[in-house]
Amino acid sequence: MYAEDELPLQDDDGRNDYRVPALFRGLLILQMFNAQTRTLSMNELAEGLGVTVSAIYRIVHTLTEMGYLRKLAKNTYELGPQVVSDGFSYLASRDLVDIAAPHLNALRDRTSLSCHLSIREQTDSLYIYRAFAAQRLSVNIPIGTRIPCHCTAMGRMLLTGLSPAALDALYQSVRLDDHPPPAPKTLPALRQMISDDRERGWVIHRSDYSTAIARGIYNHLGEVVAAINLSGPEAVMDGEVSREHFQQELAQTAEAISRELGGHRAG
Repeated sequence: MYAEDELPLQDDDGRNDYRVPALFRGLLILQMFNAQTRTLSMNELAEGLGVTVSAIYRIVHTLTEMGYLRKLAKNTYELGPQVVSDGFSYLASRDLVDIAAPHLNALRDRTSLSCHLSIREQTDSLYIYRAFAAQRLSVNIPIGTRIPCHCTAMGRMLLTGLSPAALDALYQSVRLDDHPPPAPKTLPALRQMISDDRERGWVIHRSDYSTAIARGIYNHLGEVVAAINLSGPEAVMDGEVSREHFQQELAQTAEAISRELGGHRAG
């Protein structure tokens, strides 16, 4: 037996399709709000879907609990803050990728090294774009990869955007001693490392066979909103002259991306 809000949907020929009724109706409810229709009652929502109030009661309650709807009065709703938050986060991420991609592609072409773009999600560095250098021994980290911030050059640059108090709060319950050097083992060590990174303005990180250099991307408030890197084989990047050249190329690229975002480095 189906609950009333779980009845199978039917297509125009009367055959059952594979949509999830509750999810389908929940999304339709959100679509019913627009610039002209800012508030709707439970009865209006049900009428708009052609169902009874009892058929959508649990859906509306779930959307309200998750912040996608906000209850204004008895049985009256408007869109909740989570809709705006999710929408702006997505748009901001897409704007960032769209702006950064041509610059990172050009940087890859000039240096023959792989470039990546990441943002911070809690204690992880989330890779959202890569410009892959198609050569043997290239560093190739897929989009969507998450790596703990304190273990990577980009992640450490992302952490420089936090105040010491915010950094402490973020890591107060995080275990740090289960990652290999040069990752810090304690919160005081992490705090000092990030302070040094912030003052320097860039980070270099060496692993077994590769080296990465990272810089921050800044918004109009001078806040770190993303990080980019150049990464390649240790033999290619660790010469003093080569490293200086790569640092300059990366700095110019980070500045260009930040400028297009309306940003600048604070201080």
